[in-house]
Amino acid sequence: MTKYPMTVQGARALEEEHLFLSKTERPRLSQAIGEARELGDLKENAEYHAAREEQGMVEARIRDIEGRLQNSVVIDVTTIPHTGKVIFGTTVVLANTETDEEVTYQIVGEDEADVKQGKLSSGAPIARAIIGKEEGDTVVVKTPSGTVEYEIVEVKHI
Repeated sequence: MTKYPMTVQGARALEEEHLFLSKTERPRLSQAIGEARELGDLKENAEYHAAREEQGMVEARIRDIEGRLQNSVVIDVTTIPHTGKVIFGTTVVLANTETDEEVTYQIVGEDEADVKQGKLSSGAPIARAIIGKEEGDTVVVKTPSGTVEYEIVEVKHI
């Protein structure tokens, strides 16, 4: 089975969500179903059906998280010697060579990606272009709006 890379922070976030769903939401929904069942006729009991539907979604998410954690390889970039190369988990400062505008991204797993927070999936075009490159290298990235040239200003293991 394929193992998926994940940062320590990404694994921690999934573990916290799993704990919340299994220790807080699961008992709450079980209680809500029990209370709704006491109201009588289940055929027309909206509270019962809503709680059962929510319970199904929570159980599906718990199974999904368990599968993701089971099939992941947690990579702690802070334990890897700094070579100046872009690897999974590193935080990279890029400068657009045309505009000199700088952007900072961390290369993360697919489940952790959030561009607004500066987290790029390792499969994203920019990430694919810079992985394996070093500080000072220039890369050309194909985007929907054309090509953009970036210089790798700094690679951080944080």
